[in-house]
Amino acid sequence: MTPSLTLSAASDRLPIGALLALAMTGFICIVTETLPAGLLPLISDGLAISPSMAGQMVTAYALGSVLAVIPMTIATRGWRRRNVLLLTIVGFLLFNSITALSSHYGVILVARFFAGVAAGLAWSLLAGYARRMVAPQQQGRALALAMVGTPIALSLGVPLGTWLGGLVGWRTTFGLMSAMSLALIAWVLVKVPDYAPQPAHQRVSLRKVLTTPGVRPVLAVVISWMLAHNILYTYIAPFVAPAGLADRVDLVLLVFGVAALVGIWLTAKRVEALLRKTVLVSLMMFALVCAVFGLMGSAPLVIYLGVAVWGLSFGGAATLLQTALADAAGDGADVALSLNVVAWNSAIAGSGVVGGVLLDRWGVAVFPWAMLVLLAVALAIAAAAHAHGFRPGRRSAHGAAVVGH
Repeated sequence: MTPSLTLSAASDRLPIGALLALAMTGFICIVTETLPAGLLPLISDGLAISPSMAGQMVTAYALGSVLAVIPMTIATRGWRRRNVLLLTIVGFLLFNSITALSSHYGVILVARFFAGVAAGLAWSLLAGYARRMVAPQQQGRALALAMVGTPIALSLGVPLGTWLGGLVGWRTTFGLMSAMSLALIAWVLVKVPDYAPQPAHQRVSLRKVLTTPGVRPVLAVVISWMLAHNILYTYIAPFVAPAGLADRVDLVLLVFGVAALVGIWLTAKRVEALLRKTVLVSLMMFALVCAVFGLMGSAPLVIYLGVAVWGLSFGGAATLLQTALADAAGDGADVALSLNVVAWNSAIAGSGVVGGVLLDRWGVAVFPWAMLVLLAVALAIAAAAHAHGFRPGRRSAHGAAVVGH
């Protein structure tokens, strides 16, 4: 154990500045990924390409995250932790700058792919970094704070980026993302502690991580829960149209985002003592929303209330699932969290395909019932994984590991 970790663990105060730097990294990951969706017409006109070709900027980013995260995580396990974090942020600075300056579509696609590589590495690092800054009994709260950038980006970052694009142009908007990355580099250097790499004898192979009890059930819940979530989130515009809310999608997503922030706050209060119960309750809440949407989804008030409950149940998902996964994996937590990135992004990609097929064949009315099936699978797996993946009782009672010490 390093001296800095000993000092951090001995303190009862959360390192707010350092954790918020991690949250800002997650914010930049999400906004960089989703920004082209809001700027699609502007990018299409600016590069003289079709909207569908412009949309491949999102695809290239997702591919970079999925394909590179595991090899990059394994390759950088011998590096000091802050150097890895800085590498990911420098990646955003460089590749968002290329996107902002290049007029060649192929170059931009390559830049987007490598921005996705940076994001994949960042997501595999953030949870373990946040946990390592604090004592075991504070890990859940620390992770909740480090993950707060995600719902903020989803609820405010993308609409703000879209608005800025209309105001100053899409290239300047990507340039501003680079400026944020530059400021974040300075923030990390000042506030975020550095840690030694995990000792070689503690590093666990990918195969061993996958066969560690509890890891696969948690990953299965990640896939089924996130697939259900992203079917609705990706196709929220057509889903709310029958309720007459086609022109109020921004407000619907704002309700979701605010509720998700409340969900993160509640999760931070409950994750240490009630991780298992919170996972099960969150899944049941979302399942109830799906059932109500299936029966009364054409009423605007039902949509707004349902989206609020959905956001509340989803806000703490990243904290809950990454905490459960890291606890189950022990010394293999970094590799397990890279697998989480693959599972999460695969669910996002899969939701676009599955949701598109459902939409084309049966319409949005079938969405709630398909999501309900997925959530029933997630609930069954989480309920059965009481011995390892989602254990009952306080986390400290069953020796949650501090990642990488």
